[in-house]
Amino acid sequence: MILLDFMKMNGAQITRHLPHLGPRGNTGGSTTSPHWLQLIGFCLFLLALPATSKASTTINQQVDQAIHQHLSALMRPSAQRENWQGMRIAHTSTPLGSTRTLATCSQAPAVSGGAADSYRQRLTITCPDQPGWRMQVATEMQVWLPVLVAARVIDRGQVISAADVKRQEIDIGKAPRGFYHHPKQVAGMGAKRRIRANQVLSPGLIALPLAVKRGDKVKIVATQDGISASMSGEAISNAAEGEVIRVKNLSSGKTIDAKVIAPGVVTSIF
Repeated sequence: MILLDFMKMNGAQITRHLPHLGPRGNTGGSTTSPHWLQLIGFCLFLLALPATSKASTTINQQVDQAIHQHLSALMRPSAQRENWQGMRIAHTSTPLGSTRTLATCSQAPAVSGGAADSYRQRLTITCPDQPGWRMQVATEMQVWLPVLVAARVIDRGQVISAADVKRQEIDIGKAPRGFYHHPKQVAGMGAKRRIRANQVLSPGLIALPLAVKRGDKVKIVATQDGISASMSGEAISNAAEGEVIRVKNLSSGKTIDAKVIAPGVVTSIF
């Protein structure tokens, strides 16, 4: 059967390989056809080949799956804390030693080591069988996540809206300046500098929108002992709501420190 299967797999026509049997009725003698000897010898050669290739592939698959599950477990707390949606884990792993002599593990290998904040790590893989085995693996983890990028050019000082951003999957390990995942994190924020189309939005690029710009005429509100007064002033620098800036009192000509409490409105700090 092995011989027939082999011949069928290779598309051979069996009748072409059968030895010549001579005239009908001649069944005696002990002569063996050279063709049969060659085929039998080839089949014996195939049976003698070691079955290490399939076993090695199985071990590699076991290790790969175990590493993937381990890395996913490491990243799960961060994903839950930040409410990441659509996170995808990938990895490139290299065994620090040969796996050819290792037997397949009858149960899932255990993985130890590594940390969520490290993208290059060294892991230990252990097969809990008896006698089992242990191996070291160098792993580079990739965490893919849809993040916010500029859907078009965003000018400096522009207030960002939902139409200005879109999501794009990146390896966040290659975004050292940070990123945003949810549109609500950037809606209403202002661009600190010009942002290119398809550029990843990071904390260094955006901030609260400017409520006061340098040279703007502002209303200075002063309150003391329940008495309020207001006067005109001029902002000396840019500021977002909640920030303290220098403001020139246009009535007295003095420069004071004032906190921005609303667009175009500041309150003096005594």
